[in-house]
Amino acid sequence: MAPAAAESSTEQGQTTLEDSFEWKGSEWRARARRHAIEETQFKINVRSMYFDRDKYDGSESEAFALGGWAGMKTGYFFEHLAIGVTGYTSQKLHGDEDKDGTLILGPGQSSYEVLGELYADIRFTDSLNLYVGRKEYDTPFINKNDSRMTPNTFEAIVLQGKTELGGDGATLNYGVGYFDAIKDRNSDEFVSMSVDAGSEAERGVYTAGALYKKGDFSFGAIDYFSPDIINIAYTEAKLQVTISEELKPRFAVQYVDQRSVGDDLLLDDGTTARQFGVKAELPVGDALFTVAYTNVSGDTATQTPWSGYPGYTAVQVEDFNRDGESAVMFRAGYDLPWVKGLSAYALWVHGLDPDPSNQYARDEYDFNLQWAPPEGTLKGLSIRLRYAFVDERGGTGDDLTDFRVIFNYGISF
Repeated sequence: MAPAAAESSTEQGQTTLEDSFEWKGSEWRARARRHAIEETQFKINVRSMYFDRDKYDGSESEAFALGGWAGMKTGYFFEHLAIGVTGYTSQKLHGDEDKDGTLILGPGQSSYEVLGELYADIRFTDSLNLYVGRKEYDTPFINKNDSRMTPNTFEAIVLQGKTELGGDGATLNYGVGYFDAIKDRNSDEFVSMSVDAGSEAERGVYTAGALYKKGDFSFGAIDYFSPDIINIAYTEAKLQVTISEELKPRFAVQYVDQRSVGDDLLLDDGTTARQFGVKAELPVGDALFTVAYTNVSGDTATQTPWSGYPGYTAVQVEDFNRDGESAVMFRAGYDLPWVKGLSAYALWVHGLDPDPSNQYARDEYDFNLQWAPPEGTLKGLSIRLRYAFVDERGGTGDDLTDFRVIFNYGISF
């Protein structure tokens, strides 16, 4: 479920010799199994989406689908091992073959079903877990990209942990992993990470990162290395400044560095791309005002093979991440007082000319209206209307329009 418009502009020890040989017996093992089964959690998410986009070249992509996912995760057997499984589907309600490309259905406007999650969660301690198998993940450049019917999922092995630093509330979250394959959000197949990026060679992605948090300040970095394909480094810092109880502006800065590596099987030898971004948010009562700026430099557009783009000016249609492209965004969101859970936002992104002579500057205007009851029997429901208009300044192509209606209902028990 998308956040309310005014919430975001955008989750040891030792073992004695005695313990090594302690026999806990069949009764203890049966009790441990019952405990894990009793703590099993189920999730069901029903989603329906209508998507209609008129593109720059005059073509149209349109479809209507019904689907979602259902899954479960057990409690921890013997306090250390849990199993998770989730199936995903998108079923065609309407979609002409000559209007393919919405990404809410499979290629050729086909329905699909897929076992997207099947993983083991091995808990070493309360703050250190190892995940093995098919699973959803959320990081800046490897994430669910959940803006259609079903999310991306990945075949990976990932170690994630958290530790407290001293007694002043500072924490360090960290993770390392290897991602072997991806199931794209409208696919029923897992393919090599490098193949999904556009290479014919099969390579995985090694990742490592950390996030430091203390009070209203955070700083983190994460690196993605795919041998012979690409290296992506991302870093971000955030700070909230409390001026008064009513005035708490938030500031953020981000930096992306991407470059071809090894045998250069995806990009040309020496190819680089960089992006710098800054963002300021000002909550005022039930409103949130945002301004952001990004700039891309280097030899090519920044690459996003396994995720949505994390740039501060990436919005409903455009990412504003082409080579040499700068963009500024103005956004206002408001929680409407007449109905609980009703919120809206509007934004404008003004882009400047990218470097390639055959590409043109664009402005994007978005409007979003969402109702998501925060309590009662309808809690978990959201109904969302999204509209985008992109004005391409120059060239002979058409402007772009994008309209979406999204019904989502999720429950966990």
